[in-house]
Amino acid sequence: MEQGSIVAPLAGGRKSVTLAVVRTITIRRAEAGERDVALIAPLFDLYRQFYDKPADPRLAVAFIRDRLQADECVIFLAETGGEGSREALGFVPLYPSFSSLVACRVWVLNDLFVIATARGHGVGRALMEAARQHAVQTGAKRLTLETTDENQTAWALYEGLGYVRRKGSVRFYELELG
Repeated sequence: MEQGSIVAPLAGGRKSVTLAVVRTITIRRAEAGERDVALIAPLFDLYRQFYDKPADPRLAVAFIRDRLQADECVIFLAETGGEGSREALGFVPLYPSFSSLVACRVWVLNDLFVIATARGHGVGRALMEAARQHAVQTGAKRLTLETTDENQTAWALYEGLGYVRRKGSVRFYELELG
């Protein structure tokens, strides 16, 4: 939401009040075209910077373009504005996977990012709901995600949406391949 001040005649004389301007937020599935790549890539770059990675707009464009064009992920985009004046507010990509033990499809939710000015206004919640609906519609049995120990704001959102921290999952291992 945007805020602005206005001076208006009110009872008892002129007073300054702050009004919130409500913007319509649209959540939609991103397409592989350059328009959506151009909307998402700057957000992806900011997301990486949030986790202490250096700014790299070219890497962000290439990564998002490659994932969308190869149909390797589904990205939901939150935006406001109309045709020709769209502003991206946030995104959530989902990566397909499977659980061998449960023998089912799962979606991995690697990233959730909302620009600072849109935080606290339900954008992240709306993106998470779009992810949940997509998972259900594609027959998945689970959405999985991980977050850092420091990101307590994210914990509150996820737990408020019904996500449960998996017991005994405190160890994650990686093998760097290059």
